[in-house]
Amino acid sequence: MTMRIATFSNSDQMITSALRTQATMANLQVQEASGLKSEYLAGYGADTQHVVNLQVSVTRAQSYIDAATLADSKVQVMYSAVGQVSDIVSQLRTALSSASSGSSTGTTSAISTAQQLLQQMTGILNTQYDGQYLFGGGRTSTPAVDTSTFASGSGSLTTMDTSYYQGDSELSSVRVSDGQSVTYGVTADNPAFEEVMRVLKFVANSSTLSGTDITSALTLADQAVDDVATVQAKVSDAASRIESAKSQQTDYKSYAESLATDLTSVDVAAVTAQLSTYQAQLTASYTAISKIQSLNLASYLR
Repeated sequence: MTMRIATFSNSDQMITSALRTQATMANLQVQEASGLKSEYLAGYGADTQHVVNLQVSVTRAQSYIDAATLADSKVQVMYSAVGQVSDIVSQLRTALSSASSGSSTGTTSAISTAQQLLQQMTGILNTQYDGQYLFGGGRTSTPAVDTSTFASGSGSLTTMDTSYYQGDSELSSVRVSDGQSVTYGVTADNPAFEEVMRVLKFVANSSTLSGTDITSALTLADQAVDDVATVQAKVSDAASRIESAKSQQTDYKSYAESLATDLTSVDVAAVTAQLSTYQAQLTASYTAISKIQSLNLASYLR
């Protein structure tokens, strides 16, 4: 007969202890494989709320980074387009300067050049990115400019004319942090663009150009050069602010991820060492349990 009554208490305690060690080892094995303290948030105890808050912060920062990245891409395309507008004005000024000599050839060339540049200007102001028209304000699904009627008829150098514009007055902006938004949009009816369209229309629709016409057109073109440069500078400033905000969010995200890692990760080498210790302890426990359970009165009496 085995000594179960006499050894039950000790045997039960040893089995309970062994099972507890086995459970601890199972948890350590998961930690060793995943590198995390727990598979579940509840497993972080008092740090659970901190972990959740950091995860939310990382997600929010990434959303700002994504928005800033998209906006920055649009701004870069817009900056390039405004640069092309500046080139158009420069080409027109060159053609007008050549026509100022009074030769009919120079005048005819200036008119022809203006007609071509007006078409190019229309294409620039209808620039798209990711399927959206960039210079139409909030109306991004339809062309910002339509010159089907604007390009015909007599033009004027003194009267503003934005009849070519098909968009609205909304300026694009992007939220780059909880408390900061950057406005970067420019619409095709911007005064600088209107001046370019106005002088192009006047020259393109003229049958001839007098000396006075050329002088007035050059004056307006010179004004447009300055105003277009101002627009480009504003777009550049918006790009700088977006990129700066994106950099700040990227740094913050890295910082929050680092803090979260400190709270959730484990030292795999240390865990491996603990597993080795527990394995030895568990082996010893099962050996002791086996010996106790194998005891019987007969073997004791011998």
